[in-house]
Amino acid sequence: MNPAFSVVFLTTLSGAGQGLLIALFGVELSTRLGIIAASSAPPPMFFVLGAALVVVLGGLGLLASFFHLGHPERAWRAVAMWRTSWLSRECLALPVFLAGAFAYGIAHWLGSPWSLAIGALGVLASAVLFVCTSMIYACLRFLQEWATPLTMVNFVLLGCASGFTVATACAAWFAPSLVAGLAVCAGALTLAGCASRVASLMRNARLRPKSTVQSATGIKSEKLEQKSRGFTAGAFNLREFFHGKTPQTLQRIKWTFLVGAFALPLVLIALGGSVPSIALSFWLLCAACAVQYAGLVAERWFFFAEARHPQNLYYRQAS
Repeated sequence: MNPAFSVVFLTTLSGAGQGLLIALFGVELSTRLGIIAASSAPPPMFFVLGAALVVVLGGLGLLASFFHLGHPERAWRAVAMWRTSWLSRECLALPVFLAGAFAYGIAHWLGSPWSLAIGALGVLASAVLFVCTSMIYACLRFLQEWATPLTMVNFVLLGCASGFTVATACAAWFAPSLVAGLAVCAGALTLAGCASRVASLMRNARLRPKSTVQSATGIKSEKLEQKSRGFTAGAFNLREFFHGKTPQTLQRIKWTFLVGAFALPLVLIALGGSVPSIALSFWLLCAACAVQYAGLVAERWFFFAEARHPQNLYYRQAS
């Protein structure tokens, strides 16, 4: 497939926001349950600014999605097929998630006793959004690289990993006593995301196309060699369903995201969670956020490019 950067930014930005909201709720729940001592409880601004950052990330993702539309003024029609379309359900779930994050931040700003309940609803909306986004791709059975439970697992783990990394950086500024614990969570999620992504890479490397040149052209001959795709000019099929990159380029991008999304952030998170200097810890964790997000952009680009559309058996043949 030909990756659209609008969708790449939508899924990575909103995923980080979803993971951040889950991290904020986890901190508040742990404080209420006594897992985090009252003396180490973060100030309200940790939750207020964290929720604001969730809204910013999700809003930027929503804004990026409009660049994928041929007619943005008709975007409202995307929700019309919510009964059968995972894309329509995502279009409904994302604003609900943003509203939940906004309400969560306001609740902490006002000191509302209902903040935990509002956060729980926000986490539920985040989970629904993860399901809707991942199922857009996992439900496409003719794209074998996507049609696997690992697609949903990867979306959830990578979103949570980046969100917890951002939460750890926020804690370094507002609640240094929480940095070590959040760094462990961010590191564990990053490791889990790496394991699941490597598992999907290994699975996809073993896949073989179910379609053939015979089934693509409708010619039943056992000995069939295609010399031309029938036209020389560009077409929608060539632009939309094939990225045009060489196998060597794909290999470089794969190793880039494995290092950028997993290896380097793990090192930076470990350093940021262990150094005694608050300022140094903050900047190391900010670097971890930036490096990890750049790696996840490469990972999501590769995710789309990795899918081999059956139509390419015919349309990729050069004249």
